[in-house]
Amino acid sequence: MTTLAVSDRAVLADVVPGAWIRDAVLVVAGAGLTGLAAQASITIPAISPVPFTLQTMAVLVVGAALGPLRGLLSMGLYLVAGGLGVPWFAHQGHGFGGATFGYIVGFLIAAAVVGELARHGNDRSVLSAIGVMAVGEVITLAVGTTWLALDLHLDSAKAIALGVTPFLVWDLIKLVAAALLLPGAWKLVRR
Repeated sequence: MTTLAVSDRAVLADVVPGAWIRDAVLVVAGAGLTGLAAQASITIPAISPVPFTLQTMAVLVVGAALGPLRGLLSMGLYLVAGGLGVPWFAHQGHGFGGATFGYIVGFLIAAAVVGELARHGNDRSVLSAIGVMAVGEVITLAVGTTWLALDLHLDSAKAIALGVTPFLVWDLIKLVAAALLLPGAWKLVRR
């Protein structure tokens, strides 16, 4: 059995051979994974105009696995392609704007920050990965809820009631799942 030497500043994508082609494929794959995860969506209008999806889990995993630049580019591709008509937002939606578009904008920042934290090795243990994923969730919810409030002309209490509170348990489940996935992937890479 051979052991792979991995830099302390590496992310999972860095162990994949190649350079430019690898990076391009990974960026597209990350955007595609996020679009696919968005299709697992349920909107309950009585609770929130924001759908329950698997998107944020994909964003967290993509950011951590690809690192800050590739994660940012992947979510940028997701945002721009969806904005221009690729039907890969929740419920096969597309287009720029709308009440929930702020969450997608938040994905850009969350992926970059989670990627940077992962680049510093914070995705290698479950406990530190939970912290990394929590930071990504907070960023996504903060940007998305702020946008929701502005778009629907809501006060902050109503925006939090519609854009954060209904998702706390669901996002915690996704956050823990992502936090378990990454250290497990690192164990496999080290073997």
